[in-house]
Amino acid sequence: MKKNLILWEGNSLLDNAPIAVIALLSSNNRKTGDNGTKNMVQTVIIRTDVDPVTASKNKQDESICGSCIHRQSLGGACYVNLGQMPLSVYRAYKRGSYEYLSDMNKHWLYGRALRLGAYGDPAAIPVEIWSNVINDCKISHYTGYTHQLNYKKNGFKFDQKLTNFCMISADTPKQAKKIRDLGYRTFRVKTENSPIMANEIECLSDTKNIKCIDCGLCDGIGKNKTSIVIDIHGSRKKSYINKYEKVNISALA
Repeated sequence: MKKNLILWEGNSLLDNAPIAVIALLSSNNRKTGDNGTKNMVQTVIIRTDVDPVTASKNKQDESICGSCIHRQSLGGACYVNLGQMPLSVYRAYKRGSYEYLSDMNKHWLYGRALRLGAYGDPAAIPVEIWSNVINDCKISHYTGYTHQLNYKKNGFKFDQKLTNFCMISADTPKQAKKIRDLGYRTFRVKTENSPIMANEIECLSDTKNIKCIDCGLCDGIGKNKTSIVIDIHGSRKKSYINKYEKVNISALA
């Protein structure tokens, strides 16, 4: 059995560039689950005409990351090592190593948990694709995050239905409040010494060592109205701290 599946190919809703969504059936991400197939299925969004490292270098990653402030091409704090998993997925995709999702193999996903956008923003592809995969493959539960609520370029219009599957990413307390006032749940990053806002809880992976596959709180609107907050992490976190530490602390003083 091949390890990964191509869920969709098409043009990015963010800028019309060619992209693909790959599902990784096996993962060693310790935060999201145990090793291998006991982990969440991770989905990776890549451009199909240029590798992720080059795309970032040339700022072509807007096709998959949109307005995310953490884009490495913008000097952001994204923790994804582009030269590892995303590049490996791109190369395997170009070699033709992956099967397309079909009625013959969709049972490989049955009963699995799904992470929308382990790399790349889920809003880059039609929300119906996510909905169909979740329903047709009997996905048990899912998590996802999007930065594209206010993305306005290239005729893009944010599809509100995506909030059924994804949290809205927020990068400052003021931004999080505005988003929640619209009725959405947020997933906010903060600096280590800044306080937690009302109606927020810290990511249970950090506070309780509960893996994402066992938690499932980051499922968009869902039944739980609590929003999630997490300390910025990764090797590039200083870029966020330098820019937003004062905002995080003073906004809640």
